[in-house]
Amino acid sequence: MKFRSLAIVLFLCVSFSKINAQNFSLGKVTIAELEEKMHPLDSAAPAAILFTKGLVKIDNKGYTERITQTRIKIYKKEGYQWSNMQFRFPSGKLSAISITDVYTYNLVDGKIVKSKLKAEGEFLDKITKDIWAKKFAFPDVKEGSILEFQVKIIGGSLNIPDWDFQKSIPVNFSEFKTIIPDVFSFKKNMKGFFTPKSNSKMANSYGYVAMESIYSLQNVPAMREEDFVNNMDNYRASISHELEAIAFPGQLYKSFSTNWPSVAKTIYEFEDFGPELRKTGYFEDDLKLLLANKIKPEDKIATIFDYVKSNIQWNKHLGYGCENGVRKAYKEKSGNCADINLMLTAMLRHADLDANPILVSTRSNGISFFPSVGGFNYVIAGVETPQGMVLLDATEDYSAVNILPLRDLNWVGRSIRKDGASKIVDLMPKKNSTDIVTLSFEVSESGSIEGKARRQYSDYNAFNFRDKISKDDEGAYIEKFENENRNIELSEYKRVNEKELALPISESFSFKGSDLTEVIGGKIYLNPMLFFLSEKNPFKQDKREYPVDFGFPFSQRYTITIKVPEKFVIENLPQSTAVVMLDNLGVFKFDIAASDDRIQLSIIHQINEAIVPIGKYEMLKEYYKTMIAKETEKIVLKRI
Repeated sequence: MKFRSLAIVLFLCVSFSKINAQNFSLGKVTIAELEEKMHPLDSAAPAAILFTKGLVKIDNKGYTERITQTRIKIYKKEGYQWSNMQFRFPSGKLSAISITDVYTYNLVDGKIVKSKLKAEGEFLDKITKDIWAKKFAFPDVKEGSILEFQVKIIGGSLNIPDWDFQKSIPVNFSEFKTIIPDVFSFKKNMKGFFTPKSNSKMANSYGYVAMESIYSLQNVPAMREEDFVNNMDNYRASISHELEAIAFPGQLYKSFSTNWPSVAKTIYEFEDFGPELRKTGYFEDDLKLLLANKIKPEDKIATIFDYVKSNIQWNKHLGYGCENGVRKAYKEKSGNCADINLMLTAMLRHADLDANPILVSTRSNGISFFPSVGGFNYVIAGVETPQGMVLLDATEDYSAVNILPLRDLNWVGRSIRKDGASKIVDLMPKKNSTDIVTLSFEVSESGSIEGKARRQYSDYNAFNFRDKISKDDEGAYIEKFENENRNIELSEYKRVNEKELALPISESFSFKGSDLTEVIGGKIYLNPMLFFLSEKNPFKQDKREYPVDFGFPFSQRYTITIKVPEKFVIENLPQSTAVVMLDNLGVFKFDIAASDDRIQLSIIHQINEAIVPIGKYEMLKEYYKTMIAKETEKIVLKRI
């Protein structure tokens, strides 16, 4: 046993020494690198970044130059995706980007063969009117290939792009260097589970005084995808820079936002934000008619909210600043999220409600760990009431009062009042969204099943269900449901409260199926949850890297009645059980009883927190293991 441990230590030492001995210069590919069949620290990796180096140099006038050099090793065919690259830049500025030293290296008969990028492998993609992309595909890529390239981008705003040390494949070495004149001050923000080594010094060799900083990390593991993760980038090892101040000699000192209150105040004063809230003439007459006889605040909120949702179409564009402006959006009945929700806020204020815009960073934008104007990319509306804050987002057809689209549910937002003061707003739902199933069926002697089902959804479950059924007509939905559930046959299908968004929505139907049980040796094997059963356990990995994000707390409840066929008795019945997690995190109850020819079940699966921290993963994992095992147990019926 000691010998085996020693061997493992020696292997790791050799592996690390191989990585550390690599040459971090383009064109210096070795036969040893090409011969490597798998990554020494991650045998499952389809590819690895052998090294990547970034340089951002700013001169004393704010002119920026960015250079990236990268070498990638392909181990498996699944890694071929790394042979296709794209780099975005401002539209019309093709001369600002140059891609050079694009080569593929292969080992052929013991010799290194170098293939250059062909003209047909490089092209321009005009993604939007503002953003273009230069794309290229490496030639002659095979398992074992090594890819190299350099990208240089010059000009642009006084901006240092984020540098990601961690990728979805292992990174052997990553280095990021900045050269920043002393007239510019940037705040540095690190995130992720790995902290780079750093070294900074003042230099006089550029014709001006500048700070040289180098950040590096070695042997960074791949980021693995996990179920129920908000945004992987929230946990990625990276460094970001935010301009903090400009101080040219003999000129005024200019300071930029450095904390959340000042960031919020800065945004509120933007021309396409605060001033848009003060425009009211375009809707006043319509609002007066709309609110006639509306006295209660909740009635005013619901009426205005429904009006904006029904009349202004979201163009799917994000941003906390208006795109068209509220007047134009109102007239043309279309706008981005700021056009819509700032308009909503202005209407609510005009109706004498204490309404304010709430800045949000959507899930795709990541969590704003550090104060930055770019930390937000969305805005919703909030109304202060004696019962608490009411949250509203009028961009979606199926959103409701205090039911936001899932993209908004990203920890906290920041509400800005008319005087520019701001406060944190908790965006995460606290109330459990319910999913209630009532199922009643009888089993025939041949094992076929016939019965009725009713399913009711509330709050976020209702939002998701309404969104789901909107994608197909009812006939297509039923056909898909039948095909996905062992070709059962549905009849008498009906929905209740499909358009009444403030109420739970339900569906009910009769069904029959001949493939919902197993008949073996005169016995019928039956899972009582039928097509409502979920057999997949999303929490099987030994170690969880990231918090579990369910989006919202929820409660699933099943009431099931089963009629046993004549000439059959119950041979085996699962036992009742209950699991209660610590700190009221969740509860699972499985109660079952039999009487005469009836079997009654009551099942509850309830998670009371939207986000479960890593420290509670083991408990959650065991909870799901127990629940899945119990729900997949079968009732056995035996012929008399």
